[in-house]
Amino acid sequence: MSEKCEHLDEVRVTRLPESVEGCEDCLREGTGWVHLRICLVCGHVGCCDNSPMRHATGHFEETGHPLIRSIEPGEEWSWCYEDEIGMVIDGIEGETRIPPSPLLS
Repeated sequence: MSEKCEHLDEVRVTRLPESVEGCEDCLREGTGWVHLRICLVCGHVGCCDNSPMRHATGHFEETGHPLIRSIEPGEEWSWCYEDEIGMVIDGIEGETRIPPSPLLS
């Protein structure tokens, strides 16, 4: 585990979408999510590791994109899978409207 993230130069998403419909993979597969995360490299929206399908982690495993950010209301933290470190990344703007979790309703 690194003491600092070595992948910040991979951030391409600096403006969060105004709204999302949910986890892209859960919506396609007909499954449900708990919390939503966005890939800061390509913008893919996946579900957290507390969700049954863990699509955000699956996206990292498939693509190697190391950085995600929570898009839950009031949360600004990011996570680097490679360096196993959480942080707040400056320069990411916006707030995303998200639907309620189908699993927490």
